[in-house]
Amino acid sequence: MSEVRQRQTDGTSEIQNQNEPTKETGDNPESTKDEEGITDPDNMIDLNAASSLPQDTGKTTDVLDSALKDLTPRWRNWIIRGIFSWVMILGFGFIIYMGPLALVLLILMLQIKCFHEIITIGYQVYKSHDLPWFRTLSWYFLVTSNYFFFGESMIDYFGVLLSRPEIPWLLQHFMQPFVTYHRFISFSLYVAGFVGFVFSLVKKHYLQQFTLFGWTHVTLLIVVTQSHLIMQNIFEGLIWFLVPVSMIICNDIWAYIFGFFFGKTPLIKLSPKKTWEGFLGGAFATVIFGIVLSNILMRWDFFVCPIEYSDELGTLSMECIRSHAFTSQEYNLKFMKVQMYPFTLHTIALSTFASIIGPFGGFFASGFKRAFKIKDFGDTIPGHGGLMDRFDCQFLMGAYVHVYFYSFIRVANPTKLLQNVLAMKAEDQLAFYNLLKQTLTSQGIVQEPPVEPPMQ
Repeated sequence: MSEVRQRQTDGTSEIQNQNEPTKETGDNPESTKDEEGITDPDNMIDLNAASSLPQDTGKTTDVLDSALKDLTPRWRNWIIRGIFSWVMILGFGFIIYMGPLALVLLILMLQIKCFHEIITIGYQVYKSHDLPWFRTLSWYFLVTSNYFFFGESMIDYFGVLLSRPEIPWLLQHFMQPFVTYHRFISFSLYVAGFVGFVFSLVKKHYLQQFTLFGWTHVTLLIVVTQSHLIMQNIFEGLIWFLVPVSMIICNDIWAYIFGFFFGKTPLIKLSPKKTWEGFLGGAFATVIFGIVLSNILMRWDFFVCPIEYSDELGTLSMECIRSHAFTSQEYNLKFMKVQMYPFTLHTIALSTFASIIGPFGGFFASGFKRAFKIKDFGDTIPGHGGLMDRFDCQFLMGAYVHVYFYSFIRVANPTKLLQNVLAMKAEDQLAFYNLLKQTLTSQGIVQEPPVEPPMQ
């Protein structure tokens, strides 16, 4: 128990010792450790400030702490991590049951919390407590970025709703300028924040302020942009979100299990606890899990159909004519014929990325934390750390799925094109119809009806 308390009172000591410059590691010899703490050569970064950040100490409820008090720290952490892993999995399952809009709200909340965890590190490390307006400006840029990205998605997928006759006339005319001039409004909002930042500059804080300005924008690039791509994956069909997310979760769990019981060979210096045994075991389990899960989810249109507005039903619909990827096909192999879904093959590509490249999102996060001498991004989830500690690989995976889908899967969607046409004005719709008819007729796809002679 004393060992556990020691870890709780000094959660960063192990990491700090691993990051101190030594001849063996070949770290920067210019880095120094003074009497007050660790600083960079330019004395701009106070790494001791990171000690005031929330860290995962492993402390949970009094009941759970009492029940696990006789266990070694290793097994105690394993049990706590397992309990809260199941809590997260069951909670995630409930959100899926609630539907795609609940998932979108979940992504938004996770994005905000992850942004908060990264930005808070910047505030602490760069001694930014007294910088005028910078905390406000950071959150302002987050709101502005979300307004742009979410607005783009909402207009693209649901802009046609404004042309529906049941929508009140006043609401249509109120919302139409936000749809028509969305990008101009977004740019104007960003410029306002940019000008506000320039006005907030203080002579003695120039370096810290510009450093945090860059810190904020890199965080927006990593968190907001990636979460926007994940939301687009949801709109293309829940399976493009659920399978990749589950693969990362599966890989993380099984890599931890294989590493816990069999791990002996270190994998990478950035994460000394990661082993080749855990890495390879997690990769094998992820491929098998991905194939099994995808074949289960493909049985229901709820998971494979894109989320679209149905003009017939007058509401959002998750019913469709299945695309080629979700229609069973026969493959003639050399010795046998195999009946399978093309998506199964895509699943292998996704699971390979999730198990081989996906962990590098975690390695990147580990390098970031070690650079600033912190153990975790926060203490939100006992046994896991902050939310960013759990979702560092998910952002990279979500971006890959988006690129993969638009490169190899996506085809022109007639329903989506029709929605874009219906969002036009009536005269523009008529012009489009005449132009399309003229083009199809000239190509011989549509035959002009014979002209009947006038009646005598």
